[in-house]
Amino acid sequence: QLQASGGGLVQAGGSLRLSCAASGRLFSSYIMGWFRQAPEKEREFVAAIASAGTTYYADSVKGRHSISRDNAKNTVYLQMNSLKPEDTAVYYCAAARWYWSSVSSTYDYWGQGTLVTVSS
Repeated sequence: QLQASGGGLVQAGGSLRLSCAASGRLFSSYIMGWFRQAPEKEREFVAAIASAGTTYYADSVKGRHSISRDNAKNTVYLQMNSLKPEDTAVYYCAAARWYWSSVSSTYDYWGQGTLVTVSS
């Protein structure tokens, strides 16, 4: 089970940190990812982190956002900086058992989503 939190309303240029808490003893072995879905748009990949810490980012957030994980706390984070109005979306965390991918169907488990709204 995945529980995302940390969304909210922020002005353009501001920062937010999303958290995703996972239950279960196998968290450290999963690839963890963040996706987002804006109104009337398809869900898109944001970032992922492998169990060993290798990170992957969508071009749209590279250099602004940072994904990290704390395996002792079963938690993955998404630090979002220099936020833009186009970052407005519902953000979902997800877990993949076997390999990382930017394709949502690769992920086996999903959290409920947390809304991020960036005002201009």
